[in-house]
Amino acid sequence: MAKLQSTYIKELKQRGKDSHVYQKYQLLGLEIAHALKDERHKALYIKLAKERGGEEMLRLAKEVAEKRDIKNMGAYFMAVLKSTSTGHGK
Repeated sequence: MAKLQSTYIKELKQRGKDSHVYQKYQLLGLEIAHALKDERHKALYIKLAKERGGEEMLRLAKEVAEKRDIKNMGAYFMAVLKSTSTGHGK
């Protein structure tokens, strides 16, 4: 996981982004992507961590990751996230 994080931050620096401003969210988003085995959508998880609170998103991602019979954990995570944000519960 550390290699993914360092690679991503290095890419941001090369593009001229200030990685120190959003580093907390970047690291949380990457942890979420890793937990869900969905590194392909890491930018989405970083954005969610920034907008909705990374610690809560990470907790939810880890809960989803514990369910071993789910094939697409990223899609399931988004469905759970949507249902919890609309007040319908899990």
